[in-house]
Amino acid sequence: MRPRERKILEVITAEPIHTQAQLVRALRAAGLRVSQATASRDIKRLGLLKVPTQNGRARYLPPAEAGQIAPDAERRLARAFQEYAVGVDEGSGLVLVKTTTGTANAVAEAIDEVRWPELAGTVAGDNTILVVPRAPRDRIALRRRLESLLP
Repeated sequence: MRPRERKILEVITAEPIHTQAQLVRALRAAGLRVSQATASRDIKRLGLLKVPTQNGRARYLPPAEAGQIAPDAERRLARAFQEYAVGVDEGSGLVLVKTTTGTANAVAEAIDEVRWPELAGTVAGDNTILVVPRAPRDRIALRRRLESLLP
Protein backbone atom coordinates (compact mmCIF):
# COMPACT_ATOMS: atom_id res chain seq x y z
CA MET A 1 0.00 0.00 0.00
CA ARG A 2 1.30 3.43 -0.94
CA PRO A 3 1.94 6.02 1.79
CA ARG A 4 -0.71 8.28 0.23
CA GLU A 5 -3.25 5.44 0.40
CA ARG A 6 -2.41 4.85 4.06
CA LYS A 7 -2.98 8.55 4.70
CA ILE A 8 -6.34 8.40 2.92
CA LEU A 9 -7.44 5.54 5.18
CA GLU A 10 -6.20 7.47 8.21
CA VAL A 11 -8.10 10.61 7.16
CA ILE A 12 -11.42 8.93 6.35
CA THR A 13 -11.31 6.95 9.57
CA ALA A 14 -10.54 10.02 11.70
CA GLU A 15 -13.21 12.31 10.27
CA PRO A 16 -16.25 12.02 8.00
CA ILE A 17 -15.20 12.76 4.42
CA HIS A 18 -18.22 13.26 2.16
CA THR A 19 -16.69 14.32 -1.17
CA GLN A 20 -13.54 13.87 -3.22
CA ALA A 21 -12.90 17.61 -2.95
CA GLN A 22 -13.04 17.36 0.84
CA LEU A 23 -10.58 14.44 0.72
CA VAL A 24 -8.19 16.40 -1.52
CA ARG A 25 -8.29 19.35 0.92
CA ALA A 26 -7.59 17.05 3.89
CA LEU A 27 -4.66 15.39 2.09
CA ARG A 28 -3.21 18.74 1.06
CA ALA A 29 -3.54 19.95 4.67
CA ALA A 30 -1.52 16.87 5.64
CA GLY A 31 1.24 17.98 3.25
CA LEU A 32 0.49 15.71 0.29
CA ARG A 33 0.38 16.95 -3.29
CA VAL A 34 -2.71 15.36 -4.77
CA SER A 35 -5.21 16.17 -7.51
CA GLN A 36 -8.88 15.24 -7.64
CA ALA A 37 -8.08 12.71 -10.39
CA THR A 38 -5.44 11.05 -8.19
CA ALA A 39 -7.85 10.96 -5.25
CA SER A 40 -10.49 9.39 -7.49
CA ARG A 41 -8.07 6.64 -8.62
CA ASP A 42 -6.98 6.00 -5.02
CA ILE A 43 -10.61 5.75 -3.88
CA LYS A 44 -11.26 3.15 -6.58
CA ARG A 45 -8.06 1.20 -5.85
CA LEU A 46 -8.79 1.13 -2.10
CA GLY A 47 -12.37 0.06 -2.78
CA LEU A 48 -13.73 2.84 -0.58
CA LEU A 49 -17.47 2.84 -0.21
CA LYS A 50 -19.88 5.74 0.30
CA VAL A 51 -22.01 4.78 3.27
CA PRO A 52 -25.04 6.78 4.48
CA THR A 53 -24.66 8.40 7.91
CA GLN A 54 -27.33 9.17 10.50
CA ASN A 55 -27.76 12.70 9.16
CA GLY A 56 -28.48 11.37 5.67
CA ARG A 57 -25.17 12.36 4.09
CA ALA A 58 -22.87 9.69 2.68
CA ARG A 59 -19.25 9.38 3.77
CA TYR A 60 -16.30 7.34 2.53
CA LEU A 61 -15.37 4.23 4.51
CA PRO A 62 -12.91 1.39 3.88
CA PRO A 63 -14.59 -1.89 2.90
CA ALA A 64 -13.65 -3.56 6.21
CA GLU A 65 -15.52 -0.89 8.17
CA ALA A 66 -18.45 -1.05 5.80
CA GLY A 67 -18.55 -4.84 6.22
CA GLN A 68 -17.64 -5.67 2.63
CA ILE A 69 -14.76 -6.99 0.60
CA ALA A 70 -13.04 -4.47 -1.66
CA PRO A 71 -14.60 -4.52 -5.12
CA ASP A 72 -12.70 -6.73 -7.56
CA ALA A 73 -10.44 -8.10 -4.80
CA GLU A 74 -11.37 -11.72 -5.57
CA ARG A 75 -10.89 -11.12 -9.29
CA ARG A 76 -7.48 -9.48 -8.72
CA LEU A 77 -6.41 -12.41 -6.54
CA ALA A 78 -7.52 -14.95 -9.15
CA ARG A 79 -5.62 -13.06 -11.85
CA ALA A 80 -2.49 -12.80 -9.68
CA PHE A 81 -2.60 -16.55 -9.02
CA GLN A 82 -3.12 -17.34 -12.71
CA GLU A 83 -0.14 -15.20 -13.69
CA TYR A 84 2.35 -15.73 -10.86
CA ALA A 85 1.54 -18.61 -8.49
CA VAL A 86 3.26 -21.92 -9.11
CA GLY A 87 2.21 -23.94 -6.06
CA VAL A 88 0.68 -24.12 -2.61
CA ASP A 89 2.16 -26.12 0.28
CA GLU A 90 2.11 -26.05 4.06
CA GLY A 91 4.47 -26.37 6.95
CA SER A 92 4.44 -25.75 10.71
CA GLY A 93 0.83 -24.59 10.70
CA LEU A 94 1.40 -22.07 7.91
CA VAL A 95 0.35 -22.18 4.28
CA LEU A 96 3.06 -21.46 1.71
CA VAL A 97 2.45 -20.02 -1.74
CA LYS A 98 5.29 -20.33 -4.25
CA THR A 99 5.41 -17.70 -6.99
CA THR A 100 7.61 -16.78 -9.88
CA THR A 101 10.70 -14.78 -8.88
CA GLY A 102 9.98 -11.22 -7.81
CA THR A 103 6.19 -11.49 -7.68
CA ALA A 104 5.49 -12.65 -4.12
CA ASN A 105 4.78 -9.13 -2.80
CA ALA A 106 2.11 -8.47 -5.43
CA VAL A 107 0.43 -11.82 -4.82
CA ALA A 108 0.59 -11.36 -1.03
CA GLU A 109 -1.08 -7.96 -1.34
CA ALA A 110 -3.84 -9.52 -3.44
CA ILE A 111 -4.32 -12.23 -0.77
CA ASP A 112 -4.51 -9.60 1.98
CA GLU A 113 -7.04 -7.52 0.03
CA VAL A 114 -9.69 -10.27 -0.04
CA ARG A 115 -9.92 -10.17 3.77
CA TRP A 116 -11.04 -13.77 4.16
CA PRO A 117 -12.18 -14.46 7.73
CA GLU A 118 -9.76 -17.39 8.11
CA LEU A 119 -6.77 -15.24 7.05
CA ALA A 120 -4.68 -13.39 9.64
CA GLY A 121 -2.15 -12.03 7.14
CA THR A 122 0.81 -12.71 4.86
CA VAL A 123 4.57 -12.27 4.80
CA ALA A 124 6.24 -12.18 1.39
CA GLY A 125 9.78 -12.84 0.27
CA ASP A 126 10.99 -12.84 -3.32
CA ASN A 127 9.19 -15.98 -4.50
CA THR A 128 7.50 -17.38 -1.38
CA ILE A 129 4.58 -16.16 0.71
CA LEU A 130 3.83 -17.31 4.25
CA VAL A 131 0.06 -17.21 4.65
CA VAL A 132 -0.89 -17.14 8.33
CA PRO A 133 -4.27 -18.64 9.26
CA ARG A 134 -6.28 -16.85 11.95
CA ALA A 135 -6.55 -20.11 13.92
CA PRO A 136 -4.94 -23.55 13.50
CA ARG A 137 -8.28 -25.03 12.41
CA ASP A 138 -8.41 -22.52 9.50
CA ARG A 139 -5.23 -23.81 7.82
CA ILE A 140 -6.87 -26.56 5.75
CA ALA A 141 -9.71 -24.34 4.49
CA LEU A 142 -7.24 -21.59 3.66
CA ARG A 143 -4.97 -23.98 1.76
CA ARG A 144 -7.89 -25.40 -0.24
CA ARG A 145 -9.12 -21.92 -1.11
CA LEU A 146 -5.68 -20.94 -2.38
CA GLU A 147 -5.17 -24.22 -4.26
CA SER A 148 -8.46 -23.67 -6.08
CA LEU A 149 -6.94 -20.52 -7.60
CA LEU A 150 -3.90 -22.27 -9.10
CA PRO A 151 -3.72 -22.46 -12.90
